[in-house]
Amino acid sequence: MQLRRREARWGAAGGERSIRRITNSIRPTIPASLRVKGEAQTRDSGKSGKLRGSVQKRCWRDGRWLETEGSEGQVRESGRPISARAGDQARRCRRAGLIGVRASVVARKSLNGDGAKGTQEGGYVTEGRAEEKPAAVPERAKQAGEIWNRWNWVEPSVWTERMLTALEKGVKGGKWFSLVDKIYALTNLQEGFRKVKANEGGAGVDHQTIEMFECHLKENLEKLSQLLKEGRYRPQAIRREWIPKPGSKEKRPLGIPTVRDRVVQAALLNVLEPIFERDFAEQSYGFRPNRGCKDALRRVDELLKRGNTWVVDADLKSYFDTIPHGLLIKRVEEKVSDGAVIAILEGYLKQEVMEAMKRWTAEGGTPQGAVISPLLSNIYLDPLDHEMRESGIEMVRYADDFVIMCQSEAEAMKALAKVREWTGPAGLQLHPEKTRIVDATQKGGFDFLGYHFERNMKWPRPKSLKKFKDTLRRKTQRTNGNSLQVIIDDVNRSTRGWFEYFKHSHRNTFPSLDRWIRMRLRSILRKRHGRDGRGRGSDHQRWPNDFFSKHRLFSLELARAVACRSSLR
Repeated sequence: MQLRRREARWGAAGGERSIRRITNSIRPTIPASLRVKGEAQTRDSGKSGKLRGSVQKRCWRDGRWLETEGSEGQVRESGRPISARAGDQARRCRRAGLIGVRASVVARKSLNGDGAKGTQEGGYVTEGRAEEKPAAVPERAKQAGEIWNRWNWVEPSVWTERMLTALEKGVKGGKWFSLVDKIYALTNLQEGFRKVKANEGGAGVDHQTIEMFECHLKENLEKLSQLLKEGRYRPQAIRREWIPKPGSKEKRPLGIPTVRDRVVQAALLNVLEPIFERDFAEQSYGFRPNRGCKDALRRVDELLKRGNTWVVDADLKSYFDTIPHGLLIKRVEEKVSDGAVIAILEGYLKQEVMEAMKRWTAEGGTPQGAVISPLLSNIYLDPLDHEMRESGIEMVRYADDFVIMCQSEAEAMKALAKVREWTGPAGLQLHPEKTRIVDATQKGGFDFLGYHFERNMKWPRPKSLKKFKDTLRRKTQRTNGNSLQVIIDDVNRSTRGWFEYFKHSHRNTFPSLDRWIRMRLRSILRKRHGRDGRGRGSDHQRWPNDFFSKHRLFSLELARAVACRSSLR
């Protein structure tokens, strides 16, 4: 026991000598104002009355000095070698401009009170470290984080922090140069393909599908990059298809570019969109990041409640097919001065169109279905947005569909005249039959983005209801051979999505639709029991509403009630 005590005392003394030797070797270089004026000591509260040193006890073990702590005679390893810790501390001081080592001492009351038997030696007298304040976040890092929060939708492989800072502050002359290298960068083309694949879509005139393009993805992207870099890239022709307009017998043309052209357009969009998005007007909601139909509808509802009930319901006739190419390119050149980028855009505008065995080149417009078309359409109408805003006119626009909200009929007529003045020189035309001025407080109202607004109420417009019912009719044919549960699950997928968009409709909208859906399902069950016709009469007792609830049929009326309760919380 005595031997172990001597080892502990010898270890503590040796440790102190080691610390003192290191301190004395560097003390001459310490400024006088920072020099330690003496070793801190504290007197233990026990009977021994011995002075305790400023450091814990040390012992020699395995060829190096180690710290020890605990009661007398009990030695426990507690960390790194003393020489290594002292060296680290000296290096930290040198970095901070203070060459020296000072150890702070924390004295605490011993575990046993004064006069108690068996006072602990060395207990709770520890070598403390000066508390280090957490490093402050640099102002530059804060600004970088704020910039990325504002532009969290941009492609990071294209838009670096430095470019985003220049975008917000504004570039010299307001024009961007040397952008084509960011388009043909392989990382950007890879991201472009990822977006094209996520959007799915069919093959173009070359009959190459997305899966076929992906089989040789690396080679295809490297080839595209090389063609763009050398200025030899030429878009292929567009395949023209006709799709029906919702709730109408008319059809609208759809242009389908090849997969390779869609990839390049997506890469081009990654580069150009932030440049123009920075200055787009607030009242534009269509095909823009972090904006959508619901935001536009919310704004219309807000303006109606404010008293802007005189509405200009405007419609641009064949807008996407009539945009003048020359004027559109001039709008782009107001912000982009890279000739290679302008050449790529002109190539898309002058693409040949293939329909059946015919080929021709469109003289105006941008093909609906092209990745870049929504951005180009917003670029062309942006001056109209700003002109309306500067005139104090409340306009809400979603792509080519817009309404102007006024507080009087005279104000609405003045706004309509202003729109006509702008569209004429721009090469556009308002539809003479579909453009009108209405009072939203009276019967008749107006349609916007699938809703019908009238007399402080809104509900799905007839075309939207017809489209919804047509979808459900295809899923609930009486000859459907699937089980009832499979049919109901398929119906639920459509009704849930439709309700999510139209859940703000008037309450009378939903009960009638629920009854109609149950009637379609009863007709299927009636057919399976060898009876013709629609579900009616005794079928309601044979398959009551609870029967469909047990099969988890989604109820529009119940979903609306739940949504209303949630909004009141």
